[in-house]
Amino acid sequence: MAKKNVVVIGASAGGLEALRELVSQLPADFTASVFVVWHTSPSVKSILPRVLTRNGPLPAAFAEDHEPIQPRRLYVAPADHHLLLEPGFVRVTKGPKENRWRPAIDPLFRSAAYVYGPRAIGVVLSGALDDGSAGLWTIKLRGGTAIVQDPEEAVIPAMPLNALRSVEVDYTAPISEIAGLLARLTRGEAQPAPAMSMAERRKTETEIRIAGEASGQEFKVLETGDLSPYTCPECQGVLTRIEEGRLVRFRCHTGHAYSANTLLSSVTESVEQLLFASLRAIDETVMLLNDLGGHCKDAGDNASAATLLKKAEEARERGLVIRQVAVESEQFDEEKLAQPQELSAARR
Repeated sequence: MAKKNVVVIGASAGGLEALRELVSQLPADFTASVFVVWHTSPSVKSILPRVLTRNGPLPAAFAEDHEPIQPRRLYVAPADHHLLLEPGFVRVTKGPKENRWRPAIDPLFRSAAYVYGPRAIGVVLSGALDDGSAGLWTIKLRGGTAIVQDPEEAVIPAMPLNALRSVEVDYTAPISEIAGLLARLTRGEAQPAPAMSMAERRKTETEIRIAGEASGQEFKVLETGDLSPYTCPECQGVLTRIEEGRLVRFRCHTGHAYSANTLLSSVTESVEQLLFASLRAIDETVMLLNDLGGHCKDAGDNASAATLLKKAEEARERGLVIRQVAVESEQFDEEKLAQPQELSAARR
């Protein structure tokens, strides 16, 4: 039987130190292949492969498209590219963002689950919001193993907390124990893959192909769930609602994907942007009315000047109301909306 020899790891804010510590504790005889997505800005040149190589037994490097998968190697997703797994090789693609990230964790986890099933081990580390939860759910669906960093020690606990809320994980452990856990698991044999419905198989394959740069329209992504009343914050396309166990997430026909939590955060962020855009337009209107009013006054047309200056003052007063609303606008997500006792319960 095949070994559990495919390890996929996802991290975001606060994840660099967690990754460094994890790989530093891997044993010298660790033989699995490891794949890492760490959320980074496209404009930042990441030093992650250098850090991981220096601190652990596995040589790390940015993955290259169609590069063969080798044991005892650590493959890092390059900035602004998704990292996907195929049978025996990796893909590095520019598919649509998921949860506002590229690279995103869910496409890596989802592809590992689809291709390698019970051989896949998924690890969710520190980070904000909930990228990785949907991918971890697919790993479990395909018979793989789910590990989550103990939220109590995570610098940013949201990603581990959301994974624990959404997925029946196999292990929750501090970083100091995860390396040993991986060493033990990767020495074990993988069980046969559980049955997977044809509908679920088609949906998973469709989403992997979209991350691999295929057209969502071509693969009928709108048929993977139920049409929702919401629109994509990035392209304003209609969003399909997808339910997976306790998870609810969304995908548009161009391919952008959101968890419910990330969609909530994105929509409330866009409200503030729209309010300030409206305020800018009103401020420009006030300035133009005042300018025209001054011009009419200089020309001796006092009646027109009075009308224009009055309209400018009325617009200024309306702008004050919008300014106050914009200043008081909040960006929401599930963690901000949760009560302290709810967060404590989730941590336990």
